[in-house]
Amino acid sequence: MFIQTEATPNPATLKFLPGKVVMESGTAEFRDADSAGVSPLAARIFQIPGVTGVFFGYDFVTVSKEGPEWQHLKPAILGTIMEHFMSGAPVMGSAAVANDADGDEEFFEAGDETIVATIKELLETRVRPAVAQDGGDITFRGFKNGTVFLNMKGSCAGCPSSTATLKHGVQNLLRHFVPEVQEVEAV
Repeated sequence: MFIQTEATPNPATLKFLPGKVVMESGTAEFRDADSAGVSPLAARIFQIPGVTGVFFGYDFVTVSKEGPEWQHLKPAILGTIMEHFMSGAPVMGSAAVANDADGDEEFFEAGDETIVATIKELLETRVRPAVAQDGGDITFRGFKNGTVFLNMKGSCAGCPSSTATLKHGVQNLLRHFVPEVQEVEAV
């Protein structure tokens, strides 16, 4: 098994591509070892000192770190991911459900359903694929008074360039196609 790695715009995260499907549908994000209990793979990665976050996409694992340099962490993470996939163990435990919506409900005013549907379609077809290339995900949370609220996950969470991505990329795209959008904010 050969696992590729890719740098992300966030220097504190690295994207690992095991060459296999990681999450059949949705995404899963773990911000600490306590939340990783629903995933045998995430729990094992969190046992590596310096790991502060794990994110699963369709065909990648993004790992966030604090402290040690990547050249010290990368071999341990590669070994853990390889051992896990070679064992045939599931990525998520049987009781786990992908936390695609982070357990939070969407919010928007009655009457804005058409606007929200357009925003969601643009996010799904134009934004999410690009963000996934960088090892992250971006999901719709709400729309109120011209402001779109988005949840940034994986390498996007805490990324130094995430503000630029939101303001210059996503905001400009949404404003162009949806005149009702005035601003985009991360939640």
